[in-house]
Amino acid sequence: MSNHRKHYLETNNNPLSHSSDYEKNIYKRLKRLLTKSLKLSGDFWNWPLAGYLTIPSMRRLMHINYIYDLQLNNAGSIMEFGVHFGSTLIQLVNMRSIKEPYNYSRHVYGFDTFSGFESTSSRDATAKEGDFFISDDYELLLSELCDLHESLAPKSHIKKYSIIRGDASSTLNKLLEERKDIIVSLAIFDMDLYKPTKEVLSLLIPRLHKGSVLVFDELNCPQYPGETEAL
Repeated sequence: MSNHRKHYLETNNNPLSHSSDYEKNIYKRLKRLLTKSLKLSGDFWNWPLAGYLTIPSMRRLMHINYIYDLQLNNAGSIMEFGVHFGSTLIQLVNMRSIKEPYNYSRHVYGFDTFSGFESTSSRDATAKEGDFFISDDYELLLSELCDLHESLAPKSHIKKYSIIRGDASSTLNKLLEERKDIIVSLAIFDMDLYKPTKEVLSLLIPRLHKGSVLVFDELNCPQYPGETEAL
């Protein structure tokens, strides 16, 4: 583990740092039980998984479901900026498969550097370049995971998601230049930083329409003031 990675895990930038010592201990115990359940369940490994979702995880699922429904009757693609582990991205892919399985025009895009934060500035408080980095090959793991989920859905021969690596300010601009047809029904901003949030929002505005939904994950958040300032 790199020194920076270790530092990140031990600071307030780590989401788990807001948990009490008691809660952290509970999470460790849940992880141990999950590992045991996965070994015992064999080919039915997916059956016990839901029993290990914590209250915050279930609440997040409910929020994503609510957000998805807000844009359900509006045309357009879904974009998430800053996918990290990809949990929200996969939830969006699966919700599309459940709620509108034959709407293959509802493409889900996930944008991420896959190298952690880039272009941090004084507007971003204590955020450091490299924060939220997972591994060099995580993009490949996430792509395979999305492929497997989509292969279980209707119209699985039509790819209905894209993972786009790089600075979203540049990669989104390139995508929109190539695809003049794209409009956006839902955009989730989870980049935390001032510069990419400001630039991506500016690029997106011409592709929004009445009914488009914008979600900002760190709005009014003292740890990441840059996202609010970008508005």
